Amino acid sequence: MQKIIFYLPILTTIFAFTFTFSLYHHWKKKKANYLFWWALGTFTYGFGTLMESFTTFLGWQDPLFRLWYISGALLGGAPLAQGTVYLLFSKRKADFLAFLLVSVISIAAICVLLTPLNPPFGESIKLSGQVMEWQWIRRFSPFINGYAFLFLVGGAIWSAYQYARYKSSYPSRVWGNLSIAFGALLPGVGGASARYGYLEVLYITELAGILIIWLGYRLMVRDEATSIHIPQHNNTP
Repeated sequence: MQKIIFYLPILTTIFAFTFTFSLYHHWKKKKANYLFWWALGTFTYGFGTLMESFTTFLGWQDPLFRLWYISGALLGGAPLAQGTVYLLFSKRKADFLAFLLVSVISIAAICVLLTPLNPPFGESIKLSGQVMEWQWIRRFSPFINGYAFLFLVGGAIWSAYQYARYKSSYPSRVWGNLSIAFGALLPGVGGASARYGYLEVLYITELAGILIIWLGYRLMVRDEATSIHIPQHNNTP
C-alpha cells in the first residue's frame, strides 16, 4: 500500500496540468490578473508533483530535489493565493504584494540552488528538506506558506461568508469558496507532516487538495450570480 501511495503524484500532476489548461483558456478569454496567477499556481503545483513522480521512478537526484523544493515548499500555494489577492485588493496593492512575494521566493530559490546537499541513504525515493546543509533555508517556507494560508484559505472563507450574507440565493458560490478553502488547507497539512518524515501524507493531500479546489472552481464558474469581486464583473468568474 505504501508503495502505491508514492505513485499518486502521477495522478496529481495530470489533474493539476489539466486544471491549468482550463484556467489558461479562462485567462485568455478575460485577461484578468487573478486568473493568470491561478493558472500559474496550478502549473507550479503540478510541476512539484511531477518532480515527485520522477523521483519515484528515478530515485533521489540532486536536480529533482532542488526543483521539487522550489516548486513545492517555496511556491506551494503562494501563486494561487496571489490570485486571490488580486480579487480582494486594488491592483496597486496587489502589485506591491506580488513584488514582495516574488522577491522573497526568488531569494529563497537562489539559496536552495546554492546549498550543498547531503543525499539520503536507504529511503532513496523520499524527499525531505533535511538533506540541505543550510538548514536555515527552511525558515523561508513558513512565511511563504503563511502568506498562502492567509490569502488563499482566508480569502476563500471570507468570500464564502460574504456570499452567504449577501447572495444567499446562490449557494454554489458559498460552497465553491468553502471547497477551495478546504482543498487549499490539505496540502499544508501534508507539508507539515512531510517535515516530520511522513511524505505519504503529503502525496495523499496533494491529490485530494487539487481535486477539491477544482471542484470549488467549477461550482463558481457555473453560477450565474454577479460576483462581489469587481475584477470578476467581466462575464463569468
